[in-house]
Amino acid sequence: MHKSSFFGVFAFVFIVFVIGPYVIVAQNVITGDWTAKSKADKPDSIHISFERRTENDGRNQQGASFAYADLQGLTREQAQNGRVSFRLAREAGTIECEGSFTDGKGAGTFRFTPNYAFSDAMRSRGFDFAKPSKHGKVDLEDRLFAATTLNVTTAFADELRSANFGDLTVDNLFAAVIFKVTPQFMSEMKATGFPNLGFDDLIKARIFKIDADYVRQVREMGFDKENFEGLVKFRIFKVTPEFLTELKTEGFADLSAEQVVKFKIFNIDSQFIRTARLEQPSITVEELVQRRIGVHRR
Repeated sequence: MHKSSFFGVFAFVFIVFVIGPYVIVAQNVITGDWTAKSKADKPDSIHISFERRTENDGRNQQGASFAYADLQGLTREQAQNGRVSFRLAREAGTIECEGSFTDGKGAGTFRFTPNYAFSDAMRSRGFDFAKPSKHGKVDLEDRLFAATTLNVTTAFADELRSANFGDLTVDNLFAAVIFKVTPQFMSEMKATGFPNLGFDDLIKARIFKIDADYVRQVREMGFDKENFEGLVKFRIFKVTPEFLTELKTEGFADLSAEQVVKFKIFNIDSQFIRTARLEQPSITVEELVQRRIGVHRR
């Protein structure tokens, strides 16, 4: 083969197998717009929203509060007025932002470069970011972008798996970060006497602010026979340990979750119970409810 032909073939191979992959990666870079607002009551962080166009001319928006310490090139002073250039670099990728601020409000454009090595590392841990969603779509870059804004890490994935809550999905991983379902929280909830809680139960616990301390307080009031769903009902209807103490003081310690909730819904407190007992000393839960309904009808 002629020397010039050899180098021509070599150059072609180099472009296809070396430059080619980088061109593909560049096509997967996500771009969009960002807006931000600093708040006087939160001097160490700033809320930033990222918006980008999706297929079929849709829009995808994600927002979160970020510590200035995590934003390279942006300080609280810079987030007041003037041009800015800053970046958020995390395991799943890097978001680079350009724009300006006026009186603490900012706007501009961003460029997200995904880290595919992070996706490989997560797949080895059982979290396949490239696996199609339940809608049949594969949105690897979107998942890596979300993982960057949420600060999903391999270390957290390892800790989550070590908590022994069975096979967890990527959606479970994201939910755990969003709702702060940490391995420590998992262990604490297991130790409260609910060893069979599933991952969805833990999400409920976070949403309704059920922690080990709340479980302990409820049980100290004598309401220790209820299942986890009973505690969820307590939180939904704002049943506090103080309210349970009132009921216990009036002799109603052996109530089901449904009965406690009835007391709360109909505002049957200690004063109402005492007044009702002046006429009917052995009044029951249902009779108290009926009496309260009767009062409302007047």
